[in-house]
Amino acid sequence: MKLLEILDSAISAFAGFMWGPPLLIILLGGGIYFSIYSRFIPFKYFRHGVNILLGRYNDPNDPGDITHFQALSSALASTVGLGNISGVAIAIQMGGPGALFWMWVSAVVGMSTKFFSCTLAILFRGEDDQGQVQGGPMYYIENGLGKKFKPLSIIFSVAGLFGCTVIFQSNQLADIIRNQVFLPNGWFVDNAITGNFFQGVIMALLTSLVIFGGIKRIGQVASFMVPIMVVLYIFGGLLVVFNHLSEIPSLFGLIIHDAFTGDAVMGGAVGSVIIAGVRRALFSNEAGLGTSDMAHGAAMTKEPVREGLVAMIEPFIDTIIICTITALVILSSGVWQQEGLNGVTMTTTAFIAELGGFGKFLLLAAVLTFSLSTMMSYSYYGSKCSGYLFGTKSIFFYRCFYVVTIVVGAMIT
Repeated sequence: MKLLEILDSAISAFAGFMWGPPLLIILLGGGIYFSIYSRFIPFKYFRHGVNILLGRYNDPNDPGDITHFQALSSALASTVGLGNISGVAIAIQMGGPGALFWMWVSAVVGMSTKFFSCTLAILFRGEDDQGQVQGGPMYYIENGLGKKFKPLSIIFSVAGLFGCTVIFQSNQLADIIRNQVFLPNGWFVDNAITGNFFQGVIMALLTSLVIFGGIKRIGQVASFMVPIMVVLYIFGGLLVVFNHLSEIPSLFGLIIHDAFTGDAVMGGAVGSVIIAGVRRALFSNEAGLGTSDMAHGAAMTKEPVREGLVAMIEPFIDTIIICTITALVILSSGVWQQEGLNGVTMTTTAFIAELGGFGKFLLLAAVLTFSLSTMMSYSYYGSKCSGYLFGTKSIFFYRCFYVVTIVVGAMIT
């Protein structure tokens, strides 16, 4: 038991260190370097990226499995999730309103990071043991840097095998449904594990219907689901914003002021505000994480830069638009100053306070669709890592393992 405690303490200490100043240097510093090095090309050609996304340059004869729009939708399906709902609330709770400003900064420079990483995902695509074209960090590390860097590809893939499971998402979704649906109706009041087990099974079945069809089915479902869920969530958020339209300028002033003073932070440290914002931005838009590179690496194109321009739109939608909407709802409602609220509870309370029953329904629908879409997309990332490490025959078994973790995650209390 002591060995496990020592191991847990060591891992926690290492994670705490890496999520501190090194994170700022690598993510913000790297993003700024990419922006300057490219002479801000991603931002200059933002409109061209939108045109590519709309299919004006699609060629069905190009190598790949899915269209640019499906690739972006698949990537957004994983990034637009609980990080946009609970992550923003956690950032505000830990770093105050100023944390949102640093989320913006991280997202803006992250657009350059995303541009380069997803360009590399196409430029250095490889083939699996079945001769199928594949893209992602494990391939561009090996093919771009050379065989001597293959151990780095292996480390990334091993981390992806377990890091891309969705125990957290299924657990949070089960907890929310239990509190918002089961308990008010008197269902499974004295037997939470049984109720959560049934929830987990339903989640697993819904996810299985999609993930066993591979990236093509994931892309088809995501390209249908993602636009609808994003538009509905933004619509609900804008209703709240319009109710407090006169307060919005002062809220932006509060965000910018706290970003450089740290008045709202425990201890008043500006560094804590920055770290809180950057952490949540990475958890939300994944710029620099390498996961969404795998989805963009499956896009049908011969032009790597095209996919890079499409990919850079992702942090803009995820963080600049959706996370900002969430933050404005929380700040304008005033719930961020209430004690005892954190994460998704804070966001839910804000929407219910402003929109009543419709707000509760909207948040429940958002959490449900955001979580399920993340479960679908993350399975592809994990299966890609499995295929790289053990061959394509292992992908089926990984998907089975992945589905089981959904049920396990739902049952954990």
